[in-house]
Amino acid sequence: MLKYKLIHPEIIEFLAGAGHGARVLIADANFPASTKVGPNTSVVYLNLSPGIPSATQVLEAVLSAINVEDAAVMQPEKGGDPPIFAEFQKLLPAGMELKRLERFAFYETVMAPDTALIIQTGEQRLYANILLTLGVVAPK
Repeated sequence: MLKYKLIHPEIIEFLAGAGHGARVLIADANFPASTKVGPNTSVVYLNLSPGIPSATQVLEAVLSAINVEDAAVMQPEKGGDPPIFAEFQKLLPAGMELKRLERFAFYETVMAPDTALIIQTGEQRLYANILLTLGVVAPK
C-alpha cells in the first residue's frame, strides 16, 4: 500500500510517464473533457457524484507527487476572480502566480500536444479548472 497522498494507480502511471513541461489539467464537472482533448492526452474520470471529489482535493493530492513550474486558470469574461482561485493559490508553491487565460485560449492550451492528462472531478464550483505544467526534479 502506498503512503503518499496520491494513491490512484492510473494517475500515478500517467504522471510518472510525463516529463518536464508536460501539462496536467484538473477539471471541474462542467469541463468538456471528451471534446477538448489533445492528441497525447489521457482522461481519468474521478467524478463520482456532484462535488466528489473536489478540484482542491485532487490538486492537493497531485501536488504531493509532482513539482509544478506553472499554473493557469480560465478567467471569467465578467467580474473578478472566482473564490476557487484563492483556494488554488493557497495550495500552489509559495510565490507562484496563477496565469489567467481567456476561455478559448484556455481550451487551445489544454488541447495542445503537451497536455498529458486530464483529471475530471465532481467539482461543482464554476471556473474550477487548473492547468499545471510539470517542473523538473532536481538531483539530491
